[in-house]
Amino acid sequence: MLRIGEAGVLPTVRKLDQRRVEVVSPEPFAPLLRNMSLAILPAHSLRQLVTTKNSEGEPLFVSALGTDTNPAEMAVNGPYQIASYTTSQRIVFRRNPNYWRRDGQGNPQPYIERIVWQIVESTDNALVQFRSGGLDLLGLQPDYFSLLKREERRGSFTIYEGGSAPGTNFLAFNLNQGRRNGIPLVDPIKSRWFNAVEFRRAVAYAIDRQSMINNTFQGLGQTQNSPISVQSPYFISLEEGLPVYDYSPDKSRELLLGAGFQYNAEGQLLDAEGNRVRFTMITNSGNKVREAMGAQIKQDLSRIGIQVDFAPLAFNTLLNKLNSDLNWECYLLGLTGGVEPNSGANVWLTEGRSHRFNQAAQPGQPPIEGRVVSDWEKQIEQLYIRGAQTVDEAERRAIYAESQIVTQQYLPFIYLVNPLTLIAVRDRIQNVKFSALGGPLWNIHELEIAEN
Repeated sequence: MLRIGEAGVLPTVRKLDQRRVEVVSPEPFAPLLRNMSLAILPAHSLRQLVTTKNSEGEPLFVSALGTDTNPAEMAVNGPYQIASYTTSQRIVFRRNPNYWRRDGQGNPQPYIERIVWQIVESTDNALVQFRSGGLDLLGLQPDYFSLLKREERRGSFTIYEGGSAPGTNFLAFNLNQGRRNGIPLVDPIKSRWFNAVEFRRAVAYAIDRQSMINNTFQGLGQTQNSPISVQSPYFISLEEGLPVYDYSPDKSRELLLGAGFQYNAEGQLLDAEGNRVRFTMITNSGNKVREAMGAQIKQDLSRIGIQVDFAPLAFNTLLNKLNSDLNWECYLLGLTGGVEPNSGANVWLTEGRSHRFNQAAQPGQPPIEGRVVSDWEKQIEQLYIRGAQTVDEAERRAIYAESQIVTQQYLPFIYLVNPLTLIAVRDRIQNVKFSALGGPLWNIHELEIAEN
């Protein structure tokens, strides 16, 4: 997200004096300030670890700070510093006595002396601990909401709702037409389906996203139609021209028949050569929400004659398949979001590491022969480059509006739904200003504990 322009160069950085650092961009780069939330490391304690390398040529810094590091040896300039860490149990933070911030009356901040961050093995256990008073904050799963809402007054806590969560949940097909060692990454028959935009649009129309909200998210969610978070000033709405795909199996069938697909006597979808339309969809196992979403997608697509083999995988196995093997067919996952669109540029630059729907070979990987980059992919890439080069905010918004429209027209990702952001906080914690972007602790320096 700090690579600039066509060449993807990084800005130069130099020290001016003890308190100032100069960052110079080789060309106009509008996201620079938003993306500069990077830590400046303390040279007096870490310089040697950065400049000294191990036997494998890596800086010692890569492995120097671990769970066995003495917290007293860590230089800290934030509001809290680690006091202790107990493996798989808790992290204890204590107020940093040297923190710079003070309130309007000159009192040092933060106000809370000590915070214990419990490590809880499951969301079910976290719910039990919160209800028994062992936790003061709990991020809410949709299926917990109705239970805790009834207990809100008696339990002396408040449930805060911050609107739609930033980020995305989506379905994506592997559009890579390349080969490794002469072997196609995707079965050519299936690749023809996936690369037909009519097929992707038909799938988008076939997914009942409102039922997904009602059933999986207990009504606590919103439909999603853009890669840019609704909290961003660059997000555009349906009224501004954003294409959407409201549930319509009839439109799905119409698109498929128009693209040369056909149905047999059993209602199964076949391609023009008579091949049964069937593919495997993967996601990360153990995520109850994603597994429920995947089960509904499988059911929805069966209504238009498509057979989906839903296969949740261990997370590391899933990432290896998406990032290295590249021989997957369809996956269900999500990405984080925020205000600045360029933070997601790695997804849209055609050589980016997160351009997974048509991934280029990364350094150290076997080459890919015959990879095809479509004109609309190049168009989105150029829009993201232009959006970063443009400093006029109105012009930037117009550029990212166009990128959203093209994305929704060609559907490299079929966007689904976003949950509402919900958290339960004990009433004794005061000055909470919860938001979907910042959570409950973004103003941690202002939080106070009320006296009993």
